[in-house]
Amino acid sequence: MRPDVVTFWHGPLDGLRLTCLRSQAALGHKVTVYSFGPLAGLPDGVGNAEAEAVLPHAFAERLRPPEPDGSWRDWTILQFSDFFRMRLMAQGAGLWLDADVLLLKPVELNPATPYFAWERARQLGNSVLYLPPDDAIVVAFEELMEQDELTPDWLALRHRMTFALRRLRGGSNRLSDIRVAIYGPASLTALARRANELRHALPKQSFYAIHADPKRFFEPTDFSKLIGDPEIIGLHISPKGRGGQPPIPGSLYAWAAERFGAR
Repeated sequence: MRPDVVTFWHGPLDGLRLTCLRSQAALGHKVTVYSFGPLAGLPDGVGNAEAEAVLPHAFAERLRPPEPDGSWRDWTILQFSDFFRMRLMAQGAGLWLDADVLLLKPVELNPATPYFAWERARQLGNSVLYLPPDDAIVVAFEELMEQDELTPDWLALRHRMTFALRRLRGGSNRLSDIRVAIYGPASLTALARRANELRHALPKQSFYAIHADPKRFFEPTDFSKLIGDPEIIGLHISPKGRGGQPPIPGSLYAWAAERFGAR
């Protein structure tokens, strides 16, 4: 099955994300970006849907209080999106792809089977994620979201100790403050292990070949092996502030911008 693609975005989209969204649509996927307001300049074939109907904006206040002007603080967006993608899985909305996943091949999956890949040794990535609505991981997140404190029962020992020490010292009582990605890859990996689903994980090369080395995307280099590798389905890119910069000639970004340019 070639699934619908879904994602969440908060704020304006930069050139990198627009290129990645074009790649997802160009390869035959119906793409929907959820947001709390209209997104300007979305590529052809990419729809926009209201995020409030999936997970209310107010849920972010359970992660940390907003700024005085009402805007979200520091890594609130990242953690909110970790919950948002799980809520989409519960609704059977489709395959989650981060807005900075460049597809090189269409994704085919079995709707009855989890779909994710290793991001690094012993840790799954959640930038590419599909789970059946009744999957144990989805159920665990749904139960977690019913709690006021949002404290998972699957925390690793080191995270439990960090959290306990912080509370003893009078620090924050919110687990969301101890680690930026506490509800992301770490949680997905722990729950997949508990549900005996790590066996479904695709190799790292499937989507995370350049994840830890964004220079291979943004700077001129020989990228022929990357785009010619049959194991690479897509590339998750960590732009590290470079998403709004124009592509440099000779880079993989320039190649992608030309191949998936605006029509």
